[in-house]
Amino acid sequence: MGVSDRIEAFILELMKQERQQQLRIQRNELAQLFGCVPSQINYVISTRFSPERGYMVESRRGGGGYVTIRRVPDERASAYTADTATADEARQIIARLSDAGIINKREAAIMNAAALPKTLNGAEDAERIRADILKSMINALM
Repeated sequence: MGVSDRIEAFILELMKQERQQQLRIQRNELAQLFGCVPSQINYVISTRFSPERGYMVESRRGGGGYVTIRRVPDERASAYTADTATADEARQIIARLSDAGIINKREAAIMNAAALPKTLNGAEDAERIRADILKSMINALM
């Protein structure tokens, strides 16, 4: 398991232990704990705790700076409404649906296959088509 994975797992475990939808951490303290630079913490937070994955992040920089990670409650785990979606955005939304228990592993695999770049290879409006497909699949599941 890489450093990024360990940092993500640590943050998720803290949220679970505290039974909170919100966690406030200090970047520097976390970096010291994992023996990495604060920018590694920024990377994990920006890629693993994004709105597409159901999180809101607030950051305050400076000596006493902190990061607040808030789980966004949403029973439908993101009623997707964007007009376009990259393959990566689609994968993140599908992961969120799976993490929330709204879809099972098989459904996630099928949805991911539909979102693959090669599935829409050559399509003029691939990101718009991908978003439409994603919306249709989510609506069918709900």
